[in-house]
Amino acid sequence: MRRLGAVVTAAGMLAALAACGGDKTYASVVEKVQDGGKIVVGTKWDQPSLGLKKGSEPEGFDVDVAKAVLKEMNGGKDAQIEWKESASSNREPFLQNGTVDIIFATYSITEERKAKVSFGGPYVIAHQDIMVRKDDASINAPQDLKGKKICKAAGSNSYKRVTDPPPDGKLDIDATTVDAANYSECVQKLSGSNLDAVTTDDLILAGFAKQAGGNFKVLGQGFTDEKYGIGLKKGDSKTCEAVNTAVKKLWENGTMKQLLEKWFGGIQGLKLSETAPPAEGCS
Repeated sequence: MRRLGAVVTAAGMLAALAACGGDKTYASVVEKVQDGGKIVVGTKWDQPSLGLKKGSEPEGFDVDVAKAVLKEMNGGKDAQIEWKESASSNREPFLQNGTVDIIFATYSITEERKAKVSFGGPYVIAHQDIMVRKDDASINAPQDLKGKKICKAAGSNSYKRVTDPPPDGKLDIDATTVDAANYSECVQKLSGSNLDAVTTDDLILAGFAKQAGGNFKVLGQGFTDEKYGIGLKKGDSKTCEAVNTAVKKLWENGTMKQLLEKWFGGIQGLKLSETAPPAEGCS
């Protein structure tokens, strides 16, 4: 019995040691950053110039902004980052279930989304625009989308800005929507003439137009303000405040302007932001 008791006691001690040696838990993402923890960052992996997977890591404007913001939050030291693909359709679930710590992925701040996640920023303001094939002279303005086929990317609200009336939409135009898994598929369908136009944020369209080498044109007819926010788990106000402080500094020291020029400079019809957008406030 003594021998059995010793075995049970030893097993109990091993279990306790295993529990103590498990992953740390943090009350906020900023605490994890400052403690040197690995931060799981959600980005797009299919959007040229914003978040495009090349090799072992994605690259693009959102990727560089993520690195810069986390570096600021970490006192000027590079943060440990693990990249996770976060499509429009899974951004909220990924934050809610802890798959990612933070998201930089063309994530427009909306009242509907604010009910599910907390947003830092915005760090830049994009504008919804229209991209068509370079030889298409039938679409020159948003109103020309009447009766045309436009893309409906899963998880994105961009198509609603065209087809729905206010307050959820904007133009209330009778266009036909064609389903796609993401904007990469939208562009493929536009190349194959299965669509007449792709309409979403001008930065997204500019990246695809640049990648296509002149096969598409962006109209330069922005008709909304899309405030790109930094997604956090609902209620993480401490990290939200730290993010806003970092974004403000990156605009003040010229980093944001340099990154915009790096990824989007020289694209016809695209007007880049010159000043920092006001923070939304953390909730």
